[in-house]
Amino acid sequence: MGESWVNLAERIGSDLHLELSGAGSRRAVLIRALRDAVREGRLAPGTRLPPYRSLAADLGLARNTVADAYAELVAEGWLTARQGSGTRVAERAAPPRRTRVPKPAPARPAAPAHDLRQGRPDPGSFPRTAWLTAARRALAAAPNEAFGPGDPRGRIELRRALAGYLARARGVRADPGRVVVCSGFAHALRLLFAGTDGAGGAVLRGPLAVESYGLGFHREILRGAGVRTVPLGLDEQGARVEELPVAGRGGRVRGALLTPAHQFPTGGPLHPSRRAAVVDWARAGGGLLLEDDYDGEFRYDREPVGAVQGLDPEQVVYLGSVSKSLSPAVRLGWMVLPERLVEGVVASKGEREAWASVLDQLTLAEFIASGQYDRHIRRMRQRYRRRRDLLVSALAERAPHITATGVAAGLHAVLRLPPGTEASAAKAAAWQGVAVEGLAEFRHPRATMAAADGLVVGYSTPAEHAYGAAVDALVRALPPGP
Repeated sequence: MGESWVNLAERIGSDLHLELSGAGSRRAVLIRALRDAVREGRLAPGTRLPPYRSLAADLGLARNTVADAYAELVAEGWLTARQGSGTRVAERAAPPRRTRVPKPAPARPAAPAHDLRQGRPDPGSFPRTAWLTAARRALAAAPNEAFGPGDPRGRIELRRALAGYLARARGVRADPGRVVVCSGFAHALRLLFAGTDGAGGAVLRGPLAVESYGLGFHREILRGAGVRTVPLGLDEQGARVEELPVAGRGGRVRGALLTPAHQFPTGGPLHPSRRAAVVDWARAGGGLLLEDDYDGEFRYDREPVGAVQGLDPEQVVYLGSVSKSLSPAVRLGWMVLPERLVEGVVASKGEREAWASVLDQLTLAEFIASGQYDRHIRRMRQRYRRRRDLLVSALAERAPHITATGVAAGLHAVLRLPPGTEASAAKAAAWQGVAVEGLAEFRHPRATMAAADGLVVGYSTPAEHAYGAAVDALVRALPPGP
């Protein structure tokens, strides 16, 4: 008898199947299938089976065959049959299970009492009500085609909203045709440098200049793509772009990855003269700039610093995301590309939209268009400024020998420490239950500029009620003054 699957969900209330296969008469095969289903727990005790007439019709069997199978299983104790209650799986004691003594799980380090690591917005600040409202509106207005195969560039609603917002708030020169939606900065790097020849062979094939201090995770992505990174020095005016060699000569550096609005992690914007100089460098040698605008919306004591991309959209790839402004749980980012790179990046992404949820894209588009994104940014800017002020005040009062830098913008500060004290300060912070990162963790392994001791302190993560205690614990861990 051939194998068949019968879905009994409509009659017995659960998504179960009978498999009829193997040798023997139809009656024997059915009895075996029902018995196996009960034994394996797919038909739980008390489950009501369909009337034998219905099951016979579904299986293509004679009614007597099914009735006889039910009767035999009742006689064996597998099933029960009562007038008005139908045929059900009998209530039977479950067979004893062999128990295994579980291996002890590896001990996990205790969670820190205070999380002052950088790059993590306050999770309790996510605008749930406004986001839900935007999601409802976006879902109601979405065309039917939005629920089909996606456009690898991203939803047009979001690309239009981003083009308008970035032009207004960040000085980016963009149109929706140059915007490609991705799942964040790391995803953008993978798309730009997919394979050994870049995205479709259209981006970079040679070494990439990066700032001497930055995220090691990003350098690892580049290294995995076969891209060698060359560190640039830093000073109070940002990256020393004069160290860039002439692009394209002798296989030297052909591109640079910078954080010009707020250097990560040391802080401070790229000086205007250097902004112009690095664009001239790219123009002169056919180079390309990658602009990581990771927290450009958050500024406190300075005028807004627009995007370098605005100086020459054909020489700059502008990269951003909502991981700092909203939440890293909303996996949405964007690239604003020179026109010549769009086709290659889309080819790298694939024919259908990958990674970024269309529903989240539609929601973010509505969130921006309705003005809720701007309102959220302004509200969080005020909250983070208060936190920054509390940190700076605590240092001035209790550790005046410690200088906080990079505090005019962003979500973190660098506490400059006396030489040779970074490791001991980080250890003392851990003893105080404070999770914090040393400046050395962000240093490029081949950086030649003089190293400095410091702690990178994020002031955005703790809840409002816990932030004061976190600052107190951090200050207790700092090295004493002279």
